Amino acid sequence: MKLFIFSLLLLMNTSLFAQNKNEKAILQLLKDQDACWNKGDIEGFMQTYWHSDSLMFIGKSGVTYGWKQTLNNYKKGYPDTTAMGKLHFTLIKIQKLSSRYYSVVGKWHLTRSIGDLQGHFTLLMKKIDGRWVIVADHSS
Repeated sequence: MKLFIFSLLLLMNTSLFAQNKNEKAILQLLKDQDACWNKGDIEGFMQTYWHSDSLMFIGKSGVTYGWKQTLNNYKKGYPDTTAMGKLHFTLIKIQKLSSRYYSVVGKWHLTRSIGDLQGHFTLLMKKIDGRWVIVADHSS
C-alpha cells in the first residue's frame, strides 16, 4: 500500500510540476530512475547521469567526480536489493535556469527491511545532445 501511495504522490507531483516538454522529460527521467532502482538495477539508474569524468556527486562522504566512480560508490553502498530497498521521490521544486539547465530539489526515501533511509537532493540537469542528464547531484 505504501508503494502505491508514494507512486501516486509522484504521479500527482508530476502533473503539478510539469509545465513544458523539458520539465516533463526531466520528470520522466526521475520516474525512470525510480523504476530502475526498485528493480535492483543500479546501472540502469545511472543511465540518467552524465557519462563524463566531470559528473559531480556530493554526498555524506564528500565530492566524487566521474560517472564510473559514482557508479562504483553506489554499488559499494548498495551491494544488493536488501540494501537498496525501494526508492521513492517527492519533488519540491523544479526550476528553469536557462534553455540548457534546470535545477530539481526533492526528497528521497528508501524503504528497507534493514532500516529506512531518507534525505534531500538537489540536481543540476543539463541538456546534452538533445537529452537531459544529471551533471551534478547533491544528496544528503
